[in-house]
Amino acid sequence: MTDPAPPASGFAHGGERIARALQAHGVQRLFTLCGGHISPILSASKALGIRIVDGRDEVTAVFAADATARLTGSPGVAAVTAGPGITNTITALKNAQLAQSPVILIGGAAPTALQGRGALQDIDQRPLVAPHVKRFLKMRRVRELAPAVAEAFEVAMSGVPGPVFIECPVDLLYPEAEIRQWYAEAAGKGQTLPDRALRWYLNRHAERMFAGANSSPGPVAAPRQVLPPRASDAALHRAATRLEQAKKPLFVIGSQAVVMADEAHELAEAVGRLNVPVYLSGMARGLLGRDHPLQMRHARRQALRESDCVLLAGVPCDFRLDYGRHVRRGATLIAANRSAKDARLNRRPDVAAIGDAGQFIRALAQTLPTALDHWAEWTASLRARDVQREAEIDQQAAAQGEFVNPLAFFRALEAEAGEGAVFVADGGDFVATASYVLHPRGPLTWLDPGAFGTLGVGAGFAMGAALAGPSGAAVPTHPREVWIVFGDGACGWGLAEFDSFVRQGIPVIAVVGNDAGWTQIAREQVKMLKDDVATVLARSDYHRVVAGFGAEGLLVQRREEVRPALRRARELAHQGKAVLVNVWLDKTEFREGSLSM
Repeated sequence: MTDPAPPASGFAHGGERIARALQAHGVQRLFTLCGGHISPILSASKALGIRIVDGRDEVTAVFAADATARLTGSPGVAAVTAGPGITNTITALKNAQLAQSPVILIGGAAPTALQGRGALQDIDQRPLVAPHVKRFLKMRRVRELAPAVAEAFEVAMSGVPGPVFIECPVDLLYPEAEIRQWYAEAAGKGQTLPDRALRWYLNRHAERMFAGANSSPGPVAAPRQVLPPRASDAALHRAATRLEQAKKPLFVIGSQAVVMADEAHELAEAVGRLNVPVYLSGMARGLLGRDHPLQMRHARRQALRESDCVLLAGVPCDFRLDYGRHVRRGATLIAANRSAKDARLNRRPDVAAIGDAGQFIRALAQTLPTALDHWAEWTASLRARDVQREAEIDQQAAAQGEFVNPLAFFRALEAEAGEGAVFVADGGDFVATASYVLHPRGPLTWLDPGAFGTLGVGAGFAMGAALAGPSGAAVPTHPREVWIVFGDGACGWGLAEFDSFVRQGIPVIAVVGNDAGWTQIAREQVKMLKDDVATVLARSDYHRVVAGFGAEGLLVQRREEVRPALRRARELAHQGKAVLVNVWLDKTEFREGSLSM
């Protein structure tokens, strides 16, 4: 018996159209949680060699796609089923939108002929999703599917990057013969006028839905070239002039500056040539490596208030800069940003360079090709301040307690993690402490949620990071060393994904800072309200939980156990095993006054 011949269109069904379009756009991995509405997409993608990576929550799939986008510079893709499958992703979509991350979410939907009639998982998805994406693409014809993928890739990467949603009703995805048979059965064989009217309507509906689908499809459209927006020459020259005149210049570089991931190393070289002291935030952490002499880590607020020329590269004046008040009014403010709105948020800049921030810095380095050295005294003063703060942290890390000092723990992790390590931050107090001590190893080796401050990103980000190639390459040449820095509150969202890590051979290492509380909230709540309500957790056995999923769990309760446990965790990860290290922490006063508004 021979296999049936393929349909005249050359596609077995609509799901294959989407899969071939994804393949044409270089998609290596499709993140998902399965559902009948999207099964044809998953099956066809697998047949074409696209790796299907499934998690235990739809939000994980979108977080993983987000991490893929950030590390590769190309959109990450997730597919989820209709209704609750889509509503489960809203937090991750909003996080991607605020982090300006180019994510494409393909969502299932009820059959086109039954929408609004109470079909399974049928809701009006546009009002829920549209506010959180750059574009909501609602499919009505089979022939629209592949072009929608091309449009989604272009929109996601154009201008200010962000997420795009493609809604694919289930009857556009399955084979035409099966859908027509389903419609015929739904219409029945009755001969009453309403019965005949229903058959006529459904037949006419199917004709419209499949119109043009049987014509020769030709080659799948090639990806459309998306050029990054460039700041004007006038803005570039004004910024260069102000920079040359400055006595205390300062750069603050954020995630948007490394949107073009494959050019991160060129950006780092440009910063070095400009010879301006710099603070790095978000995905830009690690841009200059571990110990570059221009990178400052402490007392940023004081430095900004002293500087006479500040370049914010992909960084808005939001709560993180006290709505622009950290930059003194008499200073020259240069805002390089793809978003005109963000460039002017809360503070009007003296120079608005509307375009890609990373590209703008590289252009500045070309405009001022010789490194200026008259800022040496300014840079040395900032460096001395950093050295003093590091000594204070060392002194605080030396304090002994019943369990593990979190500062001492991160000093140990800094020493033990590999040179190619990637750190995924998911937590409050524990992660904020890490940001003072851990030094990302190089460009694109630090992932945090971004401005939305979302907890629960850890497992999905780690999944995406582990499967993306080193230094932003699309295809990994070897397993990456990925560490999740979990607060014990935040880890509750990600524990079930250790099942996903184990099933799919993803060797993630998680460290849980277990101080039995939502400590970042408790610090100010208890002090201000004299009440710890809802901030208390238990010293739970998170290491035993992951062992139940087949991962390796390690418990650390004393300082002397930390470094042996971290070494063991790396050994296990190099053997291909997922690991969780449950670290019992002492309470500290390191981050008093951490409430943000």
